[in-house]
Amino acid sequence: MTGKERAKFRAQANALEPVCWLGKGGVGDAFIEQVDGALATRELIKVKVLLDTTPIDPRSAAQETAAKTGAEIIQVIGGVFVLYRYNPKLHEKKKVIPKKTLEKNRLTYYASVKSAKEHKDSLRRRQAAKKKAER
Repeated sequence: MTGKERAKFRAQANALEPVCWLGKGGVGDAFIEQVDGALATRELIKVKVLLDTTPIDPRSAAQETAAKTGAEIIQVIGGVFVLYRYNPKLHEKKKVIPKKTLEKNRLTYYASVKSAKEHKDSLRRRQAAKKKAER
């Protein structure tokens, strides 16, 4: 990762709130699962280390977490570190539906709704006629 990329991610991470907190449990399996899930959905996450209770310092916690999750360390400042892991699924191009197709589908939908309403109305009329004939 280049310095410019790292600087861009640092700037983005400035506005982020911590997603995970590292406490007395240290870097365990549950913490790694939580960080891995957050990286899968967000790519860039901020992790807060509770300095009073954590058995290891923030830099070594960041290194261990990055090694286990396959992420890169963007920065470590005080009790906070930022991780980044590229997720190709988040960068896939979305399928664009042509406007004509949307209009055609919309018209088909409205036609089906209209015919359904007409069908319900005709059923109501038949039921009302049956009740009237029974009296």
